Amino acid sequence: MAERLAQRVAIVTGGAGGIGGATGRVFCEEGASVLLVDPDQDALTDVVAGIRRDVPDAKVEGAALDVSGEDACVDAVARARALFGNVDILVNNAGIRSYEPLAEAKAETWDRVLAVNLLSYAYMAKAAMPDLRQAGNGAIVNISSTYGVTGRAGMGQYDATKAGIIAMTRTLAFEEAEHGVRANSLCPGYTLTPFHIRRAAAAGTSEADLRAAPVHDCIMKRWCDPREIAIPILWLASDEASYITATNLMVDGGRPVM
Repeated sequence: MAERLAQRVAIVTGGAGGIGGATGRVFCEEGASVLLVDPDQDALTDVVAGIRRDVPDAKVEGAALDVSGEDACVDAVARARALFGNVDILVNNAGIRSYEPLAEAKAETWDRVLAVNLLSYAYMAKAAMPDLRQAGNGAIVNISSTYGVTGRAGMGQYDATKAGIIAMTRTLAFEEAEHGVRANSLCPGYTLTPFHIRRAAAAGTSEADLRAAPVHDCIMKRWCDPREIAIPILWLASDEASYITATNLMVDGGRPVM
């Protein structure tokens, strides 16, 4: 264990998902105390139990909260502080999807997607900022998507929020540099999370077949494992990336050049 995050306290939203859970695991392996936040209590319990089982002396807890509301974000930071001390690292990873052409997109869907995918990032950053400033080397990593850069047909609400994350992250970097807080975003490519496995199963495709199928629009021609996203998140959150801020890191197997 390198313990690149020893004595650091981190919050990871979307903590019961594939990328969030992998990030919590990697952070614990590197010595951080981690609060995983997710509205899915059962999935969160499973992820926390798995980390505790596999990572000796892991300092990890879960908080079943819906961070689309500002009060829940304030609560998340308060819980992390009460459990572990002041927050040093924030990973915003909460996200939901909507499959509607923009010409048919409903107002209530817009409201929900914006609240979870974009406003929660702003609320969490606001709630954690006093702690991050006090740390002197606070770090924010906001999870966007390659589609926040490229766009596509059929998921405009989701993609718009992911583009907004990149812009908001740069603003945070400008505003918080004087306080020693870095802010970066990261765009995962095709990541084989439990969400995609469940979606494929519903369409009659097994996990084995999904893993074996080539991904044609990236150079690597394969799915990314969630841990392959968690490692770059770890790096951006650590002091190894101390001179990196306002950056959008593409972790996509070379997709945009195809």
